[in-house]
Amino acid sequence: MAVAKSDKPKLMERMKRSVRGMVQEMKRVHWPGKRDLVVYTAAVIGVSLAVAIFIYLLDSGVGTVMGFLLDLGR
Repeated sequence: MAVAKSDKPKLMERMKRSVRGMVQEMKRVHWPGKRDLVVYTAAVIGVSLAVAIFIYLLDSGVGTVMGFLLDLGR
């Protein structure tokens, strides 16, 4: 059964209801404390650096091998 156009809530009413729902949901979120935030940030930075170093070394190794193989072909 279709809802008549006049029975639908107005745009502003729907927006207000949506914002109220978001505010209620944000109050239920468990936010990390300062210490947790520092630990998580350090972990992310550490892992990012480790991955960057690994990719750099892998790229350098592949570049060296490819250079060696290309020199053999001359």
